[in-house]
Formats: sequence, structure tokens, C-alpha cells
Amino acid sequence: MTIRGYLCLFIMLATPANAQIAPSASDVAGYDRLHLAAHEGDADTVRLEIAGGADTEKADGHGRTAVHIAAHASHEPIISLLAAAGANINALENDAYDAVTIAAVANDTEMLTAALEAGNRADNITSRYAGTALIAAAHLGHHEVVKILIDAGAPLDHVNNLGWTALIEAIVLGDGGPDHQLCVRHLVDAGADRLIADNSGTTPLQLARQRGYAEIVALLER
Repeated sequence: MTIRGYLCLFIMLATPANAQIAPSASDVAGYDRLHLAAHEGDADTVRLEIAGGADTEKADGHGRTAVHIAAHASHEPIISLLAAAGANINALENDAYDAVTIAAVANDTEMLTAALEAGNRADNITSRYAGTALIAAAHLGHHEVVKILIDAGAPLDHVNNLGWTALIEAIVLGDGGPDHQLCVRHLVDAGADRLIADNSGTTPLQLARQRGYAEIVALLER
């Protein structure tokens, strides 16, 4: 691996995909009305706030709207209510996360499904790495999430600003174990491009061989 490759790896390990900032106790203490109801999953109050003209795009200090707050708290019915009221389901908070990526990182398949059904796109460019929810899920070995996102039309071969695809991240940031193997299998079965190399020109197959990930090598050689 080149110096640039090691630098990219260091950056990702130092600030991993799951470094999302969920509302803190002090954030929640400052919530009222719609934000508080979204955090608590209080559907009746959400309905009342919406009926009373509440601003569904109002953001907290980290740029989180009620959509992000509900996603972090795993309240699927609130996402549906907000979508029906016209809230921007694809909104990005200050770190460029949307509800789908929040759910993908949390391995929350129920919230992921609810957000997708509410209109949150699977192909949004998210995170400080200009990546996607699929890349984040592959990084973390969340294979069920990877499959759901693939079926929802997530871009298989998007390259983030570190020069990595979902397939590459499943290898270079994975542990080679069963969860990351399933991520690779889903990506390969869906037609992910196995020839897209990283910034150093190293292909996924070469990266897997370097790490001794025999099962992933076999998947890539099929």
C-alpha cells in the first residue's frame, strides 16, 4: 500500500463511519415541541404540532431536523408522519448524514426500511467522505443493510473522496469475517465492479490477498 493509502486508512480508522453525532443529553434537554416529540416517539404530539403549522425543517444546533432526531431514536412511525406532512426526508445534517445513512450505520433495518419507504433515497451522497449509506454499511459489515440498500438502488460503484468503493471498504476496513464476507457476496452478486482500484491502483482482489482474506478472495475470483 502506498503512503497515501496508509493515510486514507488512518483517517478512516480515526474517524469511522459510525462517528455520527446523535443528540446528546444536553441537546435533548433543549428540545421542545416537535423535536422533543420526535425524540420521544410521541406520535400524537407530532400530529398536533404538524396540524398547528410546526416547521418540520427547523434544525437543532447540529443541523438535525425532526427527521434525523427520529431516525437516531429509531421511531419509524414518526418518520412516516413527517414524510406525509411534507418534511424533507432527504435532508442532511451538519455532517452530511441523512436518515438512511443514520439507520445504515446503526444497523437498524426497520428504520432503514421506513426511511426508504418514506422517500429517503438510497443514492444520496452522504458523510464527510462524500460516500453513500452503502459504503458505510459495507465498512461496518452490516450485511442485511447492504442487501436492503442494493435492492433499493444504491449505487454499487460510487467512489468516495478517499478513493474507495463499498467493495473496497468491506475489505480494507473489514475483518475478513463472516459479516464482511456476506457484504462482499451481496455486492459481487449484484454486479459491483471488481476492477475499480483504490487511489494506489490496487484492486479489491489484490487488497483481499494482501490481508489473507481467503474467503473474500474466493468470492472475488468467481
